[in-house]
Amino acid sequence: MPATVLIADDSEPIRSLLEMILSASGHTVVQVEDGRAALVYLKDNTPDLMILDVTMPFIDGIEICGRVKRISRLKATPVIILTAHTDEDSRRRALAAGADAFVNKPLAGKNLRQTINDMLEKRETMLMKQTHITLEE
Repeated sequence: MPATVLIADDSEPIRSLLEMILSASGHTVVQVEDGRAALVYLKDNTPDLMILDVTMPFIDGIEICGRVKRISRLKATPVIILTAHTDEDSRRRALAAGADAFVNKPLAGKNLRQTINDMLEKRETMLMKQTHITLEE
């Protein structure tokens, strides 16, 4: 099912690559180049998936993830953290902030596509469960 995906990364080539991968699968892509722009977008929009770079100007992806997971409207939105960092501390911080997946750069298209599909499927399942519970109440 086509989804709206927010990509927040300060690297234009990475954003373009991700857009190419996602658009080929029929997804709508919203690109922003830093953490502040991501928060501005999220103020009025609820994407189906977020792909956030760890290292960005103003606010990093892990901080954005932590904020998003505390907002009821956004907390069910899967977050994939991208990073060039290979240290375990970055992975631990991302998972503690509520990230659903952690992907290292350089990106591998097939693996990333599978991770994205898994995250969107997980979100769809969560939304169906929430709707089912609401209908039974």
